[in-house]
Amino acid sequence: MAKHGKKYLEAAKLIDSEATYEPAEAVELVKKAATAKFDETVEAAVRLGVDPRKQDQAVRGVVVLPHGTGKTQRVLVFAKGEKVKEAEAAGADYVGDQDMINKIQQGWFEFDVCVATPDMMSEVGKLGRLLGGKGLMPNPKAGTVTFDVAKAVQEIKAGKIEYRLDKAGQIHAPIGKVSFTAEQLNENLKSLIDALNRAKPAAAKGVYLKNIAISSTMGPSARVNTAVYK
Repeated sequence: MAKHGKKYLEAAKLIDSEATYEPAEAVELVKKAATAKFDETVEAAVRLGVDPRKQDQAVRGVVVLPHGTGKTQRVLVFAKGEKVKEAEAAGADYVGDQDMINKIQQGWFEFDVCVATPDMMSEVGKLGRLLGGKGLMPNPKAGTVTFDVAKAVQEIKAGKIEYRLDKAGQIHAPIGKVSFTAEQLNENLKSLIDALNRAKPAAAKGVYLKNIAISSTMGPSARVNTAVYK
């Protein structure tokens, strides 16, 4: 059992761990219960009624949160030729081909998201162990392997996040910062859940949205009424 400090225990009194709240109320409680001195991230944890061991029940995709995540993503684009200028004009932080591959092989990881044009993937694939281990490998399903690098960069900068089912059958995703208004967090949460509903596998049976909880980085979680999103 994890031990919590006095601040956490005081904050936990604000939220009934056995109760289920309407989204707007859950968001307000999580904001009130955030006591850290930094701007905590607010995360949603969604348990889905799917079997993560079965490929036909995998849930993975991307969604652009209407109010972003509150974090400025540093974007690296692997591209060559005209696509270099396109990526730079769209706001990519780093753009290159073999030069960037060499830097990563030497231990450089000053970026948060990788985008690659399809013609670069044979070379980028050599970084599989380095990028894959950090969840940074470009992937067509996440929209990060594309010739439309401008759109990819702009969406990431605007607040696009990737969600992916873990081994426990849960999705964990950021929906903003404690400094966001309750309305902004609520709208971001709705966008995430709407995306998960659209991504429901045909093979999924029974209750799909089993449990939704939101919490700040250092604070207690509040359970959300799933019926609102059905």
